[in-house]
Amino acid sequence: MQFPEFVVAIPARYASTRLPGKPLALMDGVPMVQHVARRALDAGAREVWVATDDMRIAEALADVQGIQVAMTREDHASGTDRLAECARLAGWNDELIVVNLQGDEPFAPAAGIRAVAEVLERSGAPMSTLATPVEDAHTLFDPNVVKLVRNAQGDALYFSRAPIPWHRDGFAQSTQALPEGVQWLRHIGIYGYRAGFLQQVAAMPPGVLERIESLEQLRVLEAGYRIAVQISPEPFPPGIDTPEDLERAQARMRGAS
Repeated sequence: MQFPEFVVAIPARYASTRLPGKPLALMDGVPMVQHVARRALDAGAREVWVATDDMRIAEALADVQGIQVAMTREDHASGTDRLAECARLAGWNDELIVVNLQGDEPFAPAAGIRAVAEVLERSGAPMSTLATPVEDAHTLFDPNVVKLVRNAQGDALYFSRAPIPWHRDGFAQSTQALPEGVQWLRHIGIYGYRAGFLQQVAAMPPGVLERIESLEQLRVLEAGYRIAVQISPEPFPPGIDTPEDLERAQARMRGAS
């Protein structure tokens, strides 16, 4: 399949709340941000940029061929704001497809990264993302796992930390197992947008739903824009948010090497 031309931009902030210095955490002796950047290169991106606020992260990437670094302001409220500044520094035209790959996704599959760009172009939506089936009730009821529902055309209807859709009859009997015949979806926090729309999103004020759920993508839906959702073509492991996540990821990396 011929995939559209796209760039990957990776927000990498040093001062992570739950895991300070996360982009520089070593995995198999290599900083996490290097693993993420190499995943983006493997996906066939025209350019791979890391948008950071810390010279230590820039220095960790200095010897990685094919990676460009944008030094961005320290006071950005979100990764989206950081990437909007990166886009301005890089001089991307408004129609260029930008894939926002989070800096804590060292196992992101190349096919998944490409799929975000492909569904954006195919759907005509200004923004795209990925999802994967929920396989157990624990995941569905975990508020740290974002769930979503789509319409018949594959566009997002809503994102929530709550278990959506709510199976009235099935969950009236038990919430320990998933009722049969329903596919629940876990949101994967990777996004695609045209560079011009990225600037629009960064300029939008936070929405009511975004503030309630603490989910930035709801800002886009509440403003009336489409978000096309593609099921990930390959397993897409969750990102690394906590020291425990990092320990599991390090063990996985050691087992693969």
